Amino acid sequence: MMSLRQRKGIKTEDISEDYSAQEENVKLEDKLPSGYTSRRLWKILSFTAGGTIALCIGLLTSVYLATLHENDLWFSNIKEVEREISFRTECGLYYSYYKQMLQAPTLKQGLHGLIYDNKTESMRTINLLERMNIYQEVFLSILYRALPIQKYLEPVYFYIYTLFGLQAIYVTALYITSWLLSGTWLSGLLAAFWYVTNRIDTTRVEFTIPLRENWALPFFAIQIAAITYFLRPNLQPLSERLILLAIFISTFLFSLTWQFNQFMMLMQALVLFILDSLDMLPAVKATWLYNIQITGLLLVCTLQFFNSMILGSLLISFNLSVLIARKLQKILNLKSDEHIFKFLKAKFGFGATRDFDANLYLCEEAFGLLPFNTFERLSDTLLFYAYIFVLSITVIVAIAVALHNLSDSTNQQSMSKMEKCTIELKPETAYNLIHTILFGFLALSTMRMKYLWTSHMCVFASFGLCSPKIWELLLKLVHLYNPKRFWPGMMDELSELREFYDPDTVELMNWINTNTPRKAVFAGSMQLLAGVKLCTGRILTNHPHYEDKGLRERTRAVYQIYAKRSPEEVHALLRSFGTDYVILEDSICYERRHHRGCRLRDLLDIANGHTMDGPGENDPDLKPAGHPRFCEEIKRNLAPYVAHFTRVFQNKTFHVYKLSKNK
Repeated sequence: MMSLRQRKGIKTEDISEDYSAQEENVKLEDKLPSGYTSRRLWKILSFTAGGTIALCIGLLTSVYLATLHENDLWFSNIKEVEREISFRTECGLYYSYYKQMLQAPTLKQGLHGLIYDNKTESMRTINLLERMNIYQEVFLSILYRALPIQKYLEPVYFYIYTLFGLQAIYVTALYITSWLLSGTWLSGLLAAFWYVTNRIDTTRVEFTIPLRENWALPFFAIQIAAITYFLRPNLQPLSERLILLAIFISTFLFSLTWQFNQFMMLMQALVLFILDSLDMLPAVKATWLYNIQITGLLLVCTLQFFNSMILGSLLISFNLSVLIARKLQKILNLKSDEHIFKFLKAKFGFGATRDFDANLYLCEEAFGLLPFNTFERLSDTLLFYAYIFVLSITVIVAIAVALHNLSDSTNQQSMSKMEKCTIELKPETAYNLIHTILFGFLALSTMRMKYLWTSHMCVFASFGLCSPKIWELLLKLVHLYNPKRFWPGMMDELSELREFYDPDTVELMNWINTNTPRKAVFAGSMQLLAGVKLCTGRILTNHPHYEDKGLRERTRAVYQIYAKRSPEEVHALLRSFGTDYVILEDSICYERRHHRGCRLRDLLDIANGHTMDGPGENDPDLKPAGHPRFCEEIKRNLAPYVAHFTRVFQNKTFHVYKLSKNK
């Protein structure tokens, strides 16, 4: 009778082979080191401890920043109007749309009000979802209305706590990136520590909460961490699919929340292109990342009603082709971001400019060169020294690897050296190296962008410091210095209590709410009008969201109130935008914050071809103006001014004039 094994087609030779294999496995297990199980257990414990510390350090950072914000403004105790005024410039504008969505009777009406907005810019109906990156305010307002928290949490706290919560995610992502690069969570802990101790240069979230970069940078940090993991070799298919999903989601959210996303991702695309060209990155993985960038940006473009600035972006141009991009730019007649290129052209010395918009950026401290004292602060915490040392080592290795890859040598000795170099410079390390170099150049040229570099500096320096390969070398460097004690300094910051105090602006907002019609149109500085929109809901002539050519031209026309123009000219310009009231600020009219040539009144004089006030040289083609400065002369109540403007409000800071309706 045929046996069961025979009926299944199993031969006796197979049985003997099975027994042999089992015996070999037993022998192999016998040969395993006695400490194998304990090392595996140690890895699990280390991973658990590292993950727990990552979450704790993120939450502690969030609480720390929230406490600083509360202590600085006494936010919980000031009036609602003071809370809103504390959201300065464009921050107030963004928060106003969150407030607008909450005040709408229904979500449908709220969205309709954003898509067909006629209050942000007078005599215009604009689509705010297309013009601005405010989907986060829309989502947050929907979430607040849907959750049963209205009785326990005010809308403003739901908003700011969300932003501070994102900071926890931000720090955790930096921690994870450093951990992935170095192989030890101690590196992540050091990265987080440096991020917090260098807070002045790594974030400004505690005093500019609604700023777009505070929404976007946490998602960017997640994306960098995910890419760092994705570039590791020999990933399991499931792990690779999940990490690609994480890269796509974080890329999409980063792009959706910040109008400058395309410039950051262009740098990222350049990093991938350089590494791909030097054969330091798998071509398949680079292609995946290119596709994710394009797909994410096009999805954002669709949500922003086919925003032309995104369609014609340099990122899409780079990732698709220069020829296609040129064709799109001609078709779309892009002008939304031309001011940025004028600014860059003048900044890097490719000819002087009298363009008002370019000079407005050039004269802002945030768009100037990175101040030298930044490096002093970063050096005080030893971050800069560690960063430079790690950067130097990795750059040397990267150059060696690149030169070898570009050479045609197939020498066996050369190949063995190459294998050693590859171990020192993995794809994820190379990716973060190029990233940090480009971030550095961007930060050095434009101070506002230092927050991209300094946070990544924390990750990169800590990775090198905790990397087993260069640990001993770094110890030799840092032992020469006595580390300062940072804990007392952080405790001093947390114990320092202040209070928000701006009575003049509060008085102005209260007066506007009480004494002007709901549909009144206000003109003034971009920064102040954002607060007017948030606190009073009145219609504006202009606002701080500067990524629109028509708005920039309108702002330049409104700012003639600080130029040397006749009352008739100023009145005609303001009335062309439907203005009912104009707010003049002494801090702008008599500005002393900037040096001569960078005061707002100087920028206007230069753009108008007029000589500037005060001692100093003027360009020979600038001529004396035919009229005195409007903001100064109007206060004298002379007949030509009184005929067109009536002062209706005044305090130590602001002067409000009502425009006559006469032509």
